[in-house]
Amino acid sequence: MEKSNKLKSFCADRVSRIKRFFTHLPLFAKFLAIMTSLILISYLVLSTALVVFMSNHWTKTQRKALMESVTTNAQYCERILENCQTESEIQSAMILICNNIGVAAKSTDTDMFLCNTDGDVIVCKDAFQNGYSYSGEMVCFSHRGYKMPSAVLKEAEKGGYFADEKIQGLYSEKTFLAGAPVKIGGKVYAYVFSAAPVQYSFKEYTKNIFNMYVSSALFSAALSFIVVYAFTEKLTNPLRQMSNATKAYAKGDFSRRVDVKGKDEFADLCQSFNRMASSLSVMESSRRSFVANVSHELKTPMTTIDGFINGMLDGTIPEEKRDEYLKIVSDEVGRLSRLVTSMLNLSKIEAGELELKLSDFDLSNTAVACLLTFEQMIEKKHIEIKGLENLEKTVVHGDSDMLYQVVYNLIDNAVKFTPDGGSIEISITKSARGEVHFWIKNSGAGIPPEEIGRIFERFYKVDKSRSYDTKSAGLGLYLCKTIIEMHGGNIYVQSVQNEFTQFGFKL
Repeated sequence: MEKSNKLKSFCADRVSRIKRFFTHLPLFAKFLAIMTSLILISYLVLSTALVVFMSNHWTKTQRKALMESVTTNAQYCERILENCQTESEIQSAMILICNNIGVAAKSTDTDMFLCNTDGDVIVCKDAFQNGYSYSGEMVCFSHRGYKMPSAVLKEAEKGGYFADEKIQGLYSEKTFLAGAPVKIGGKVYAYVFSAAPVQYSFKEYTKNIFNMYVSSALFSAALSFIVVYAFTEKLTNPLRQMSNATKAYAKGDFSRRVDVKGKDEFADLCQSFNRMASSLSVMESSRRSFVANVSHELKTPMTTIDGFINGMLDGTIPEEKRDEYLKIVSDEVGRLSRLVTSMLNLSKIEAGELELKLSDFDLSNTAVACLLTFEQMIEKKHIEIKGLENLEKTVVHGDSDMLYQVVYNLIDNAVKFTPDGGSIEISITKSARGEVHFWIKNSGAGIPPEEIGRIFERFYKVDKSRSYDTKSAGLGLYLCKTIIEMHGGNIYVQSVQNEFTQFGFKL
């Protein structure tokens, strides 16, 4: 019991060590080891099956050859003996039988002899060939001691006896033995037996076959190993590249890409990985730009507010100008408030916490209310407003506050980028299917074609050279797109450089 427990503990310890060793191997080594092991196991199973197949085939082949040999010789003996009448003729026939058995045994490389009904050998393959003169016995010294068991004789009398076993009194090793009766006039007079040692015959046979198998197996194994090595390298190389790339991404370097080869699942994975890397690179660039923009957007109004308030407190700004500067402070506070609101809304959207408060309201009233907030800026820039006379009551079902912010942001962009003396046109229509279309069009420099595809990206600003002047952090259009999509609609933009820009959405 104690030895058994020690053995179990030893085996468990070895298995645990192998697992730990295998766990720490690189994926390339693991995959190569597994595939190589599978190939070797396959060859082992194949060689085992081959040995079994060869054994069965060899047994059938030997059985057939021995049975044909003894049957042919038994028939020969019958033809020779059935015509013998005198003792002299019988003796001559026995000489012919002895010679025929010797020739047959030599051609088949077997031990062949003739037994009487008592099991004693009366003619053997060696007697005549060894120069024995006829003396009434056609048996050599070694075969004279043979005594065929009666059980074997009974089986051979039925015709077509075959066995692969040790024959007591004849062969000490496993032997193929075939026997056939010699019948004259329906009566058994003798038996023809042919024997071949199993081990020697099969050993020579398997040796030749196995040599051919080993040669071909080694060649195919070497070829398989080369193919598996190349396939494993192709399979794991993209993973290594991905691993190295992710390490670089963790350090902030998003320039790494994975080589894409082929059109299989790994190629799709590599392409997806590269697209993800590009998105991360754009996101990181936008994030850095956003941090810089937000820092500036927060710093500028806070500096302005701080300077004006301190100027009022220390008397630098005269009493009669305080209302004017308080209005500037109020505008800057409103600017800060809008920025913080946009950031809070963005945070809620990304966290999935922003819920729409749906109700029916007039979108035309919302557009007019938003325009009124920009009245001073519109008058200051002498902007012409078109389309107000065509606005009709258009009821929509949605979140009035959220859609107010969308309309406000679109009008804000139009006013900012419309040059002095330019024009802004607003349109709200409702189709027969109940779809509401809102669009606002302003004259101006327009948007470059290469920028159109990114206009609704988070933190993205088209005119970076004027980012501080336009007082934008690149969140407005992204929020507009998100809010419209939350309502089940879509938003679009059209622009022709140096002519116009048009934003619109459909609900």
